[in-house]
Amino acid sequence: MPNLHIVLLSGGSGSRLWPLSSGDRAKQFLKVLRDGEGKPESMVQRTYRKVRSLCPGADVTVATCASQASWLADQVQGDYALAVEPERRDTAPAIMLACAHLAWEQGADPADTVVVMPIDSYVDDAYYARIADLDRAVQGDAAELVLLGVEPTYPSEKYGYIVPAGPEGDLRRVVCFTEKPDAATAESLISQGALWNCGVFAFRLSHLMGILSGYYAGEPGYAALRAAYGTLPKNSFDYEVVERAGSVAVVPYAGTWKDLGTWNTLTEEMAERASGNAVLDEATCPGTYVVSEVGCPVVVAGIPDAVVVATPDGVLVCSKEQSPRLKELVSKAAQ
Repeated sequence: MPNLHIVLLSGGSGSRLWPLSSGDRAKQFLKVLRDGEGKPESMVQRTYRKVRSLCPGADVTVATCASQASWLADQVQGDYALAVEPERRDTAPAIMLACAHLAWEQGADPADTVVVMPIDSYVDDAYYARIADLDRAVQGDAAELVLLGVEPTYPSEKYGYIVPAGPEGDLRRVVCFTEKPDAATAESLISQGALWNCGVFAFRLSHLMGILSGYYAGEPGYAALRAAYGTLPKNSFDYEVVERAGSVAVVPYAGTWKDLGTWNTLTEEMAERASGNAVLDEATCPGTYVVSEVGCPVVVAGIPDAVVVATPDGVLVCSKEQSPRLKELVSKAAQ
């Protein structure tokens, strides 16, 4: 029987969670969540724990960048392989490198299923149960690529949409993709059965290695490819691979799914409203969260539905509603 390989993508910097997440300390390593015993854990630790518990037969490879490898070693103990990018070049080359590691370093069979997923999504157990459905669809040759699509709960303008041929069925043919539409378009797409794209891709290892051969004609071998990594396209897997595929199918998932990449979504899962050397007047600050990593005290009063974060790298005072805009503002602050 072909084996199942799960590739966890852990390369982003999480600039929308500035200043707590910046540089080498990316968002996925922040211990702001709680495990089943109430102990602090990071997104990386939570995802790995869930994968090991709910997908016990799967082989696990973590794709990351060089600056984050030590964080992974500190936080995640277990049986997993590491594919380390020599430089950040987006998800398409990162997935190609991870698959090359599977083929050339781990000796994976070309017929094996590879399921790629983000390491920082906040989901429930039913999400991991769908991995078996993705595996079956790949091994049944349903399509070159099989995606996991989240059933939308509102017409979001922040996510990409997968548009299937029909609104029913556990496996649907994909017609097209729409990236971050306006609210009216999103509502129309949802009425047609469109699903949120959550960045989960499944395929046979041989399919991705065939795609890699179109970009890399050098000596076979992981080390050789890694040395030539800068020649691979600096593009997302969605744009470089998925939208060019000859056939794509999608498996729907109806359950909790959150991208904890902005303060407004992360605070929904944070156990404490004030942490570190901070004092929060809860009577006048409903919905506000304060995080302090500085020596001097941080006192917050009269500011509702906001995030206040003080670290040696900077100070943030922002409404939760406006927190998704932080990436462009942080870029200006760094100039």
